[in-house]
Amino acid sequence: MPAGTKIEEQKGWLADWLATPLRRNRPLYLKVGLAAALINIFALVTALFTMTVYDRVVPSNATDSLIALTIGLVLVLIFDFGLKLLRAYFVDVAGARIDRDIGRSIFDHILTMRLDQGRHSTGGLSGLVREIDTLRDFFASATITALVDLPFTLITLAVIALIGGWLVFVPMAMIPLVILVALATQPLMRKLSSETLGGALGKQSVLVETIGSLETVKSANAGSVLSSRWDSAVTGHAGASLRQRIVSNVSITIAGTAQTMAYTGVVIFGVFAIANQSLTLGGLIACSILAGRVVAPLGTIAHLLTRLNAARTAYRQINSFMEQPVEGPSGTGMGVRQLDGAIEFRNVDFRYPGAPELALSNVNFRIEKGEHVALIGPIGSGKSTIARLMIGLYPPSSGLVLVDGTDVRQLSPTELRSKMGALLQDNVLLTGSIRENILLGRKEVEEEEMVRACKVSLAHDFISRFPSGYDLELADRGESLSGGQRQSIAMARSLVGRPPIIIMDEPTSSVDADTERRLMNNLREEFEGRTLVIVTHRPSLLRLADRIIMMANGRVVMDGSPETIRNQVADIRSAMRGRDGQAA
Repeated sequence: MPAGTKIEEQKGWLADWLATPLRRNRPLYLKVGLAAALINIFALVTALFTMTVYDRVVPSNATDSLIALTIGLVLVLIFDFGLKLLRAYFVDVAGARIDRDIGRSIFDHILTMRLDQGRHSTGGLSGLVREIDTLRDFFASATITALVDLPFTLITLAVIALIGGWLVFVPMAMIPLVILVALATQPLMRKLSSETLGGALGKQSVLVETIGSLETVKSANAGSVLSSRWDSAVTGHAGASLRQRIVSNVSITIAGTAQTMAYTGVVIFGVFAIANQSLTLGGLIACSILAGRVVAPLGTIAHLLTRLNAARTAYRQINSFMEQPVEGPSGTGMGVRQLDGAIEFRNVDFRYPGAPELALSNVNFRIEKGEHVALIGPIGSGKSTIARLMIGLYPPSSGLVLVDGTDVRQLSPTELRSKMGALLQDNVLLTGSIRENILLGRKEVEEEEMVRACKVSLAHDFISRFPSGYDLELADRGESLSGGQRQSIAMARSLVGRPPIIIMDEPTSSVDADTERRLMNNLREEFEGRTLVIVTHRPSLLRLADRIIMMANGRVVMDGSPETIRNQVADIRSAMRGRDGQAA
């Protein structure tokens, strides 16, 4: 799904993200249905073959007829075998396509979801994606087979009636029993399916959180806390799963018992029919075989209804996520061919999801093209929040964030960020080579430009010493590298391609003073003629800025040149010392 588009509204009883893959695989479903229908017909042939042998071949010892019938049965079995293989193949192909299409839609939605709508836990979100398997299994295999087999229940009953007459009422009596028990368990199954899915997502959340921060867990001795959470999640999930299996087994077991009762009932009452000479021995055997096949599809339906609740719960969870709005404009959005680099905040308020207070309140400033601005202020003053709003990670709660005079909400987020170089506080690297982490699929960037950016960020100094160089494979978010090395690579990623706007949040927080000094010399020339917004607590980085914006409590409290800000701060400190002296 392209960035900037909205999830289509639910159509009919299925949302578009699920209905479209199902419609696209309709030809395969028709082939599966046709194969299943022929398989059911061949099953009738087997019963009729048995009846013919007992009634015609055995009494007259007609060996030639038996050979002819056997040849015909072998041909039927060969076709039956081939059709079952084809049915399984078509079902697997349809399932793979559905898995691919739905997975792509969900992953694209994850990439474009609006962060201001509330963040999902990493484990919970990954667990939710795993529920694609539940939907795929339901729509791709058991559903089609059961729906095709069900009409043949009536055909099988009709054949039993033609052969055994009133014996048809024996399997017919089992049908309401199976259906009523399956329907009676559905309300409880729906509740248990929801509890089971919630427990599974809880387990996944704790597991992913623990694995992703194992060093922190060990160093902070937080194992007992997470172990307690894990035990609670596992206990809840195991209990719900156990209750779900027990209830499910009730309907499935009753269906199996009803199938046996239908078979034995026909045999028992068939004896009286044979005594009355209204049924032959071959007819009794054929009716007993067919009686079992009458109830078998209903047993599948009982099992299908059990799986239906799990699929319905998974569908509702995934659909609730898919209905959340995506970032960017509602239409195609405005393209971003060229950026001059002017940025303006106009009466901007912003509150993080679930936060009790505003992170930004009535923020106003304008950054001209090519201007270098430093954002300073105490922790929690809103500096990093401003950086996030500039690159469109969050839309403002009110007011406007303008880039070159255009509201960022009207611009395609993907195109906007391709023209910006962003280095945030979390220097996360992806699994793959250093080269892939720097270029991120930008094929238009040449090798020379990548190396130039790495030399500016000083990443080339240590990368050139690796035996594999830029092809060194990283794993676990680059944990094998030091914090400073990861920050240097992330900085090179933000500088490659010479973007007209560069936003950096504490770019030297992980390096020593000597490295910072060398880096400052490189960056001063690198930023020439480009718009720079740098968030920092370090006074040394202020030499890169020709303007300082000071934040406090989510508001702009000072805005001016470094010299002006220093004078204002000195005056405030002098006034405070004088007030303290008078008070003393």
